[in-house]
Amino acid sequence: MTEQMRIAVLYGGPSAEREVSLQSGAAVRQALGEAGFDVCGIDIDPTRLTAQLQEQGAEFAFNVCHGAFGEDGHLQAILDALQIPYTGSGVLASALSMDKWRCKRLWQAAGLPTTEGIVLRPGEALPQSVAAWGWPLFVKPNRGGSSIGVSRVTSRGELDAALQVAFAYDEEVLVEAAIPGQEVTVGIIDGEALPPIVIQASGAFYDYQAKYLAEDTRYLLPSGLGSAVESTVQTLALQAFAEIGGRGWGRVDFLLDTESRPALLEINSVPGMTSHSLVPMAARAIGWSFPELCRRIVGAAERSKKHG
Repeated sequence: MTEQMRIAVLYGGPSAEREVSLQSGAAVRQALGEAGFDVCGIDIDPTRLTAQLQEQGAEFAFNVCHGAFGEDGHLQAILDALQIPYTGSGVLASALSMDKWRCKRLWQAAGLPTTEGIVLRPGEALPQSVAAWGWPLFVKPNRGGSSIGVSRVTSRGELDAALQVAFAYDEEVLVEAAIPGQEVTVGIIDGEALPPIVIQASGAFYDYQAKYLAEDTRYLLPSGLGSAVESTVQTLALQAFAEIGGRGWGRVDFLLDTESRPALLEINSVPGMTSHSLVPMAARAIGWSFPELCRRIVGAAERSKKHG
């Protein structure tokens, strides 16, 4: 029984999302303690993670280490090798969800709707065919999160600067077409799609400032989309998550065009668990407290281990 096991909450780490992860870790650690678990916290050091886990006597890991190392399969591989069960997706699904371009190609092959996009590496020029997408475009590090390094580009004159920003975070940069409409997100817990949330940022797009610092970002819950559209995006979220082999919990982000047709953006395999975070917000809407949400995420990991 996990209640009798020592749970290590893994957070921090080396990525650009470290500060957000520290907040997530503090919240989850407190919630698990309130829920009656034997819990400790580890601000992970990739060079000595095995020793950190052994020093704490960790028997189970609750991973809220966002971004590189914690969310891209590296951490998951270490935990697998140590035979320590953990929350969230395994190595392959974690790596795919972090790699926006290859995740997009997988969805396209499966016939799932997603935004137009192309990946660039240093020295490569944007193909002329992209002109057909029109402006604006989004330029982002291919493997990253929390909108760090992301730019909304409204003309070719802004493109070089945006590429330079994105290449500072990754050797591959994703250029995507914009879809006028609404941004929507759907959390997934143990095979269940949570209520969709419509996100309305006051700025040009839902950037780091809007996600974690702004007080004027609006989150519509109930979404106001209507039951048919809500059902469509929930079903698509579950399909997209299953297509990459996701397990346990995650979050799927969409754009809805002006006719409410969804296009997949990306999967977050280790969603934020801060005061501004979307999965806890959706969980509250169906009556789950934060400790209950954490307990369910642990339970989902237990079940996936039994069936996997």
